[in-house]
Amino acid sequence: MRRDLHRPLPSCPIARFTDDRRRPHCDGYTAQVLIPWGTPLRSDGPVWKQDASNTAAEQAQQVGMHHDGMHYFPIGHGPHGNRRGLLVLNHEYADRILLYADGDAEITPEKVNKALAAHGVTVVEIARGKDGWQRVDSRYNRRITGTTPMRFSGPVSATHPKLQANNPPMGTLNNCSHGVTPWGTYLACEENWNSYFGTQDLSWTPTAEQARYGINREGFGYRWHVADPRFDTAANPNEANRFGWVIEIDPFNPASTPVKRTALGRIKHEGATVTESRGRIVVYTGDDQDGDYIYKFVGKAPWKALKAVGKSPLDHGTLYVARFDDDGTGRWLPLVHGQGPLTKTNGWADQADVLLRTRQAADAVGATRMDRPEWIAVHPRTQDVFATLTNGSGWPGAVNPRKPNPYGHIIHWREDGGDNTATTFRWDVFVLAGDPAYDATVKLDDSDIFGSPDGLWFDGDGRLWIQTDISNSVQNRADRGYDRIGNNQMLAADPATGEIRRFLVGPRGAEITGVITTPDQRTMFVNVQHPGEATNAWGTPTPANPRAVSNWPDFDPAGRPRSATVVVRKTDGGVIGT
Repeated sequence: MRRDLHRPLPSCPIARFTDDRRRPHCDGYTAQVLIPWGTPLRSDGPVWKQDASNTAAEQAQQVGMHHDGMHYFPIGHGPHGNRRGLLVLNHEYADRILLYADGDAEITPEKVNKALAAHGVTVVEIARGKDGWQRVDSRYNRRITGTTPMRFSGPVSATHPKLQANNPPMGTLNNCSHGVTPWGTYLACEENWNSYFGTQDLSWTPTAEQARYGINREGFGYRWHVADPRFDTAANPNEANRFGWVIEIDPFNPASTPVKRTALGRIKHEGATVTESRGRIVVYTGDDQDGDYIYKFVGKAPWKALKAVGKSPLDHGTLYVARFDDDGTGRWLPLVHGQGPLTKTNGWADQADVLLRTRQAADAVGATRMDRPEWIAVHPRTQDVFATLTNGSGWPGAVNPRKPNPYGHIIHWREDGGDNTATTFRWDVFVLAGDPAYDATVKLDDSDIFGSPDGLWFDGDGRLWIQTDISNSVQNRADRGYDRIGNNQMLAADPATGEIRRFLVGPRGAEITGVITTPDQRTMFVNVQHPGEATNAWGTPTPANPRAVSNWPDFDPAGRPRSATVVVRKTDGGVIGT
C-alpha cells in the first residue's frame, strides 16, 4: 500500500533523562522539566512537600500524579499561540508507596481521598519566557479528580437503573490516553478502572458482566473499599458501571461539568483518537487488555450540523468493533441493538444495554482478539491508521503474528476508499518490536531496538512518534530478553520507508507516555510517568527510601521521584525531529 512521502527523522540519536544530576540533553536539543507531580496550580497554592505529607485537600490544588495523555491548546492565533496555551493532561494512577509519607500498610479515608485527588486531569496555562516554559496563574487552571461531579449523556443516561448508586455521579479514574475534538474539547479516557473496586464480603461473587470487566474482590490491591464504601462492590455494585467511559472536558470553561459520552462504549479505553471524514467525526479507541478489541465510532451526521442544532456529535452515531481477517482485509462490525446477535431474543434489552456491556457485545459479533490494543494514530494527510499492540499471550489470526508476543508490534490499515467512515479496510503489520538477538523475526537495527510500543502520535509533517511501556517486571532483564533494550523510550518513524530512530530514553522505572507540540512544532511536550517505581532489575522504593530506584527529576537527597512533563526544544529553534 502506498504510504506518505519520506519525511526526515531526528538527527539526534538519543536524549537521556538519566538518573544522575546532568541536564538531559543531546547535541542540538535541550530539555526542561515542567509541572512535576505536586506543583501548585497557582503561585499562592499549597507547596509541594518532598516527604509526601501534603493532605488530600492540598493534593486537589496541585498537579496530579503519573502524567499520561496530553494536549496543548494554543491561546491566541499565530505566533502568540506558540508561546502561550493550555496544557491538559491525564493522571493515570497513584503509586501507593510514593504518594504517602508512611506508605500504604494502613489505608484510611484520608489516604483514599488523597489518591482520588491525585487522579484525573490537570488543566494548566503555560507560557514561554526568557527562562523557558512556566506555569502561570490563570482562571483556566483546574483539577478534575476522582470526586469531581460528572454528567452522563447519550444512550446510557444518568437515570439508567444500572447507574444508580449510593452516591452522586462523580469522578474519573485511571485516565490513560486522550483525544481532541475539532470543536476544541478534550477527551479523557478511563482505562483500568476495575482495579479500584473490591470487597471484604466473602459471600460476594462477580456477575458475568463484572467478571468480563475484571472486577473481583481484590482489584489491583489498592484496598480503597476498606476505607470508602463507594468502592465496595458488594455494598455499592453499580458504582463500577459509572466508569469505563470517555469524558469530554471543555478546557476553556472552568465552570463546566465533564460529560461521560456513553455512545462511545464502556471498555478500558486506552484513548479516543478523533479524525474527520466527509464532515463526520470518527473516533478510534483500543481496549487495553490482552485479548480485547479495537473500536471506532462514526458520527451520524456532519459534526457542524449537529452542533448547530445543539446536539453533541459524540452522542449520535454508530459504534463498531474490528474484525481482522487473515487475508489482509478487515471489517467493522456494528454494535447496534437489533442487528445481528444483539437482539432482545438473545438477551439484549436496548442500545444502552449494548453499551454498558460493550465487551460482551463485541464477543457476540465475532470481533478479533488482539495483543493489548493501545494508542491509535491517524496520519494527518493520508488518513491511514496505526495502532500499537503492546504485548500479549498471542491470539489466533495473522494480525497477532507471535505466540506469545512479549515485545508487541504496530499494525497499519487503510479504510477503503480513503474514507474513515467506511466499514471495510486493508491492514498490514508495520513493525515487529523486540530485540533481534532474542527473536530473529525482528528487523530493527541494534541502535534502535524497542519493546512494548504504547504511545503513538503523528506530528503535522507525518512523523510517527512511538513511546514504550516495558513492564517494570521485565525492564532491563536479560532473562526476559530486555537487557539490550534498556529503559523505556520514544522513537520517531517514517511511515513511508519504515525507518525508525530512537529519540529519547527515560529514567529507571519510568514509562514514556503523552506527546504533543505547539502548532509551529518547535516545542515538544513529553510526559515521563512513574519514575522510580519498583522494578525487578533495580529494586523497590520504601517509605524509608523512596529513592531506591530513581530520584528523577529533583535529585533531592530528601525527596522522591515525581512524574513530570519534559519540554524539548532544538537549540537552533527549529522544528522538532528535523
